Amino acid sequence: MASSPTFDLADQSTLLVKRDNSYLGVYAVNVYVRDQDRSLRFYVEQLGFNLAFDVRLQSGQRWVGVAPPDGTAVLTLIAPDPDSDEYKLIGQPTQVAFVAEDVVATYSQWRRRGVRFRHVPRLRRVKYQQQSRDEAGNTSSLLLGKQTPVWGGVFTRFEDIDRNSFALVSFDEMTQAVDEQRRAAAQKLESERRAAYELEIAKQVQARLFPQTFPSLRSLDYAGVCIQARQVGGDYYDFLNLGQERLGLALGDISGKGIAGALLMANLQANLRSQCAIALDEPQQLLRSVNDLFYDNTAENAYATLFFAEYDDQAQRLRYANCGHPSALLLRGNNTLERLESTCTVLGLFKEWNCAISECQLLSGDTIALYTDGITESFNSAGEEFGESRLIEALQRHRELSSRDLLAALVDEVRQFNPNE
Repeated sequence: MASSPTFDLADQSTLLVKRDNSYLGVYAVNVYVRDQDRSLRFYVEQLGFNLAFDVRLQSGQRWVGVAPPDGTAVLTLIAPDPDSDEYKLIGQPTQVAFVAEDVVATYSQWRRRGVRFRHVPRLRRVKYQQQSRDEAGNTSSLLLGKQTPVWGGVFTRFEDIDRNSFALVSFDEMTQAVDEQRRAAAQKLESERRAAYELEIAKQVQARLFPQTFPSLRSLDYAGVCIQARQVGGDYYDFLNLGQERLGLALGDISGKGIAGALLMANLQANLRSQCAIALDEPQQLLRSVNDLFYDNTAENAYATLFFAEYDDQAQRLRYANCGHPSALLLRGNNTLERLESTCTVLGLFKEWNCAISECQLLSGDTIALYTDGITESFNSAGEEFGESRLIEALQRHRELSSRDLLAALVDEVRQFNPNE
């Protein structure tokens, strides 16, 4: 067997560059052993370490890494060639020191597991010393017993099954630091748990904001779905009962993601629902009112794209305003395609705002699709967008399905195109 290899710099440590300073963390320390499997059992079963890695190098040599419970460093257990210099290091004292919060408790626990110690834990304190020189240049030291110790702690040494020995120590300052780190970690964990819980509540609340009832229509089969890229977000759709056999269709995309987008989405929804009573006779006045409310109640850079339509079930007519939103796709029964493009700019950016209303007739066999850019701008692993063309092709393939099944088929195609998000 060849002599054991050594880590190069890239293997030994990890350099994390921060804005103002750098932190150099030790990754692995080599420990030479006679039998890796036997040593692995010792470190895992008796010391309670975790297996970090177990790999076979290209040279054929096996390296096994174990880490203490906090995982800050790794001991690499290497079985060197018996003729190598490294083999002579087996059974010698190492310079490795393990820091425990409570050395006595760790000592007692490991002793019960059969770990061999050189001596019982001892208390050691070092105090400040004052030095002076006489005229001849001789140095004398005076121990200031009433001064606060420079450090104090408990230490002992233990051995693994190959008699490699390690220090086990605790320092007053380190113990305090460990306590502070534990408290900080507990606070962070609790904060993350609370944030996750509150985000789940927000997700449930937002889900209830989407339409829960679907007004019955004789001539229109319709459905909607919203799947946020994050747990909550700013995409929005709604079905509004406008009375007199009329249905309001709304689909919007709010600036911002996550919680910020969700709050704006709720604001827009509240504005639309509170003002929808005037939609029947004056859809332009409805949207002007919504724009005014959105403008007054949000930050100056907040805005929304919105496609709002009013469908007359009796006349089978669609009146709509496209407020800076992607064009709706109207696939006619004869397979021709029409785009319902923008009729005005986005909501919420301008105080002085107006919109134009367009209309079209819907015929038996027609399919109209309203969507946000989360569909068309979905990327695959090659960096290609799903795009409008794929959406149109999918609509044509599945147009014979019911609205609900058609939506499920479209969502499935987008997920297959981009399974990661």
